[in-house]
Amino acid sequence: MPTALIIGASRGIGHEFARQYRAAGWRVIATARTEQGLAELRALGCEPMPLDVNDINDCAGLGWLLDDEKIEIAVLNAGVFGPRTAGLVSPQQDHFDQVMHTNVLAAMRLLPMVLPLVENAAGKLAVISSRMGAIGMRTNADGWLYRASKAALNSVLKDISLTSKKSTCIAFHPGWVQTEMGGAGAEISVEQSVAGMRATLAAVTFDDNGKFLNYTGEPIAW
Repeated sequence: MPTALIIGASRGIGHEFARQYRAAGWRVIATARTEQGLAELRALGCEPMPLDVNDINDCAGLGWLLDDEKIEIAVLNAGVFGPRTAGLVSPQQDHFDQVMHTNVLAAMRLLPMVLPLVENAAGKLAVISSRMGAIGMRTNADGWLYRASKAALNSVLKDISLTSKKSTCIAFHPGWVQTEMGGAGAEISVEQSVAGMRATLAAVTFDDNGKFLNYTGEPIAW
């Protein structure tokens, strides 16, 4: 039975990844911060693990709990948007810390621990990024703190891919998704987004290592 690891699975895209992989017969290890989130994952048949990605002890503990696992699919979904600013509004220190710690620092702590487990299975590792982090596609500066964090996350993923010997590491734009972050008026459902990313993950090979892809598989310029 193949194993999927979903980091940040209490709601939205991460929860749907856990649900879909479990429904497909995979063993699913999934993380959440709260007891309610862990209970909901357990009800899906997942193996829930407590994790606050901003707690260095939690991150280290996850590495210990996962020691020597073979992970065919790993998805880092944990992330926050932060203030929804228009234009060049200087961020408050606490907003900056929350967004950068959650979206970037957590990835730099967790991905070096997760990659060897994915390498054990010659598997695939994905981070949920956003086309808002694509520098070449910028047409405005709205939400610039979030944009900066996703550009930095893309950089982290690229460096992770350069250290991979057997695994395929990619960054995903999940689409504009009807989640708490994306809003009810977004273009696609969370089910569509995750189904597309799962199909793309199934199709990519090591030749795609280090790419930035739309949920439907098309390349996105960095």
